[in-house]
Amino acid sequence: MLKDLVEVIAKSLVDNPDQVKVSEIHGEQSVIIELKVAPEDMGKVIGKQGRIARAIRTVVRAAANKDNKRVIVEILQ
Repeated sequence: MLKDLVEVIAKSLVDNPDQVKVSEIHGEQSVIIELKVAPEDMGKVIGKQGRIARAIRTVVRAAANKDNKRVIVEILQ
């Protein structure tokens, strides 16, 4: 569910939505979501001073709060 949320948000932001890859790593109490985009789309996903990245993390954290899970969103190249 969280993976799909990050994927939808990222695909709507970038120029190359076919190169968006999202993977989920489950730990005992936390979930790590890795977002990979094309190098030329990194700026669009991070935003000025990291504002868009922070907004993505906030939305995902709010969605995960229902399940009492800790979520970490990593943006990779």
